Amino acid sequence: MVIHTYIEYMGWGAGGWGDEFFFGFLMTLKISLSAYALAVIFGFFATTAKLSKNIFLRFMAVSYTTVVRALPEILMVLIVYFTVAGLAETALVKAGFVDKGFQFNPFWAAVFALAFVAGAFMAEVLRAARLAVPEGQIESATAIGMSSLQIFMRVILPQMMRHAIPGMGNLWLSITKDSAIVAVLGAFSELLYTGYRAAAATKEYVFFYGVTAVLFLLITLISIAVIQWMERHLNRGYA
Repeated sequence: MVIHTYIEYMGWGAGGWGDEFFFGFLMTLKISLSAYALAVIFGFFATTAKLSKNIFLRFMAVSYTTVVRALPEILMVLIVYFTVAGLAETALVKAGFVDKGFQFNPFWAAVFALAFVAGAFMAEVLRAARLAVPEGQIESATAIGMSSLQIFMRVILPQMMRHAIPGMGNLWLSITKDSAIVAVLGAFSELLYTGYRAAAATKEYVFFYGVTAVLFLLITLISIAVIQWMERHLNRGYA
């Protein structure tokens, strides 16, 4: 009887929560993938700035990574989502780029908030990977007449990725978990918020939070398998 009830709970349609969890699962993946892609961009620019000879750029990059890593992630997400997004909306309206009453899409505001936080950690991963590339190889590539772009694409980037993949993989796993932070925003139903709604509606807290945990674990196990494959692929030919 109990098992039958739980099966009904996970059914699709008005009487079950299966479809809600399915779309919550997809939303979590969508948030995580979008935030991760944007975090790579933030991290790349922050890394470039930290390794720059320009004092101002280095100061800005160091300030960014230090402040973000020092504060709780949920606090940073709340600040960016509710404060930075609001200031940007006001600035755009005053500049005449958008009409009065304009608001950022809640999804992209949440993605930006997560990516802004993750970008600081990504910057440290990429910086360490860049410094692991022997300078002698770069000097040799310069000596034979390779352009800066050729040096980056053929010498620096392949070796950077080999050193960065473990850290980037860990950061991906972190972002998939941090995607649950957006549940406090209440803007859309990702996996944790779906679990909360289902548990609150049925009072089956153990069951629905257990389902939520299993789905997060599924994301993690698949991610680990992909990350390990990428590590093996990039380390071919190295002892």
